[in-house]
Amino acid sequence: MRLWSLHPSLLDAKGLVACWRETLLAQKVLAGQTKGYTGHPQLLRFKAQPAPLVHMGGYLQGLWDEASVRGYRFDAAKILHPAAAAQLEKIPVTQGQVHFEREHLLRKLSVRDPARIARLEPAGQVALHPLFVQVPGPVEAWEKDALASG
Repeated sequence: MRLWSLHPSLLDAKGLVACWRETLLAQKVLAGQTKGYTGHPQLLRFKAQPAPLVHMGGYLQGLWDEASVRGYRFDAAKILHPAAAAQLEKIPVTQGQVHFEREHLLRKLSVRDPARIARLEPAGQVALHPLFVQVPGPVEAWEKDALASG
C-alpha cells in the first residue's frame, strides 16, 4: 500500500489508479470494513488525526480531482466522507520522507513513464498532495520501504 505524500499530478496513470484503489482499501480499514491491513504503517498518519476518515476523504478527494483533470472516471461515491483537503488541518510530512518518495517515484517512472520525470525536476521543491505540509526531519519512522532500499 502506497499513500503518496506527493501531489497526485506527479503520478503516472498506473500510479494514480493504484493509489486510488489502495486508498479505498485504506478507507475500508479505517472504517472497520475489513480485517486485513489494520496495522499497516501507511495508515499511522491518518489514524493520528482527530477524524481519520475525514482526512482519508480529503486524501481521496485530491486523487479524484486529479483523475477528473485527466478525464478518468473515478467513482466519487466511494468516498465515505468527502472533504476538501484545503479545508482540513494539514498532516505534516518530513522533508526526508518527501525526498524518499520522490526518489521512489523517479525509479518507477524511469520504467513506466520516462516523460513524466520532468515533473519531478529539479530536486528542490516537490509539490505535495494538498492534505500535507512539509516539515523538517528524516524519513518517517513508519516508512518500511526505506529499510528495504537503503
